[in-house]
Amino acid sequence: METNDRRTTARRTTVLVTVLMVVAVALVVSLVGRPSQEEAKRPAPAASATSTGEASPSGSPAAESGPLTSAARRAPDDPLAIGRTDAPVTMVVYSDYRCPFCAKFGRDTEPKLVERYVGKGTLRIEWRDFPIFGEQSINAAKAARAAGAQGKYKEFAAALFGAAPDRGHPDLTPAVLRKFAEQAGVPDLDRFAKDMAGGTFDKAIEKDMLEGNALGVPSTPAFLINGQPLLGAQPIEEFTAMIDKAAAGG
Repeated sequence: METNDRRTTARRTTVLVTVLMVVAVALVVSLVGRPSQEEAKRPAPAASATSTGEASPSGSPAAESGPLTSAARRAPDDPLAIGRTDAPVTMVVYSDYRCPFCAKFGRDTEPKLVERYVGKGTLRIEWRDFPIFGEQSINAAKAARAAGAQGKYKEFAAALFGAAPDRGHPDLTPAVLRKFAEQAGVPDLDRFAKDMAGGTFDKAIEKDMLEGNALGVPSTPAFLINGQPLLGAQPIEEFTAMIDKAAAGG
């Protein structure tokens, strides 16, 4: 029985790694296909109704036809989300736990946004797993979800990002991830280790990765604020300007 479980887990891990490779190839294609600086200076074509969030010609909301505006799930039991499900603004975050810029956002910007907007019911933040830096990134995503299954997702992410280097990708072995779980106050560490090593969260992680790839997410961190994209660990003013505009109905 134990041998069969190990084989099943190995197969699931192989599937996740395969999906990761597909995402990586799409990332390369995206980067290669980016316009040159000269092309980027040219005026952009007029936005369609679908991209602006206005009603489509048929009268149905554009959010029903465009993937960007429908990215927010608003699931009340989502352990990887904070904020009211009916908040007027949602920010979907595509992140990798080994990404130094994701860590920078998590340390420097996210707490300020939580204090300024989430507590007042204006903003809901939903995190998505987009592990693009190898198998350790996938294992870290599984570890974060294992912590979230015991009500300690945010504490775990804060501990991990708090220790992340400014450059490069940290070595996140199972032993290191367990130490972060202990630091975060995960009550049952044996259960955490079992959940992290098993395949419980594989489908959820794969779903996030495929969603990000379908939306054209080129790297991490990437954000969708009421469907409007923002890429990279930008200054907080970039986030507040977009959130304020979205909250005002813009």
